[in-house]
Amino acid sequence: MPLILLIVLLVGLRFFEVWRFAELSWWYIVALMVFAFVWFEFIEKMLGLDKKKAHNENEKLRRDRVKKTFDKRK
Repeated sequence: MPLILLIVLLVGLRFFEVWRFAELSWWYIVALMVFAFVWFEFIEKMLGLDKKKAHNENEKLRRDRVKKTFDKRK
């Protein structure tokens, strides 16, 4: 997510020609966008980060459900 925010910030600064970003080439921003695409589509899946996030969410839901069940029995 920080990568996407960086891209949006750079696009805004370049578009409105703020300070030294007015001279920044669009190719650097496009290269960063390509890197973000490759990261989120391929590298993150190869490292298993997408499944790890889903697993953590499922684990949290399970813990909440178990806690809720045991709290009702008391």
